[in-house]
Amino acid sequence: MRPREFDHDDVLRIAFDQFWRKGVRGTSLSDIARDAGVQRGSLYNAFGSKEALFLQAYERYAGDYLIALQKALSAGSLRKRLTAFLDLTITNFRSGIPPRGCPTTRGLMELGAAEGEGLDDDARQAFANLVSRITALVQDTLSAGAERGEFNGNPAAAALHIITVTRGLAVLERAFGDEPQLRKIAAHTIDLVLGKKGS
Repeated sequence: MRPREFDHDDVLRIAFDQFWRKGVRGTSLSDIARDAGVQRGSLYNAFGSKEALFLQAYERYAGDYLIALQKALSAGSLRKRLTAFLDLTITNFRSGIPPRGCPTTRGLMELGAAEGEGLDDDARQAFANLVSRITALVQDTLSAGAERGEFNGNPAAAALHIITVTRGLAVLERAFGDEPQLRKIAAHTIDLVLGKKGS
């Protein structure tokens, strides 16, 4: 067998950028092949389908995003860690020109209600896995904060609350594109979870 004539990781990066900007339905393998400088047939041979390529590209994105979130949640007071987490979340939604929104929320909106329609259960599971892993990171951060005396609530419930707010922020970003509003909501959320600063 001849080796593939493209850089696998580079193709995943280029593909994910298109999926993030245009959605899976709005992206064609021909578009990805053109931007990656490869033959469309090579993509089929390597990945099998557009949906399979999306899943591999999404998993790459998810791994990178989790590393960035772990870094954001790793230093400073609990308030600083949660602020860094929500700052990174909003920055992620607002990246690109025009801003691309949240790739997980965009993907969830493309899930099909019926068999053979839209993305399948593998995609649903990939989205759910990332949300679950992010929730666990936030819960662990809150638990560590509780051990340091910075939080006296329920870490699991508070983590779910924070993650639910991030989903709402993703929708508001798409609806209004108002970054200052998103940052005010994020700051208020931290105040609700930890109490107002200095109070």
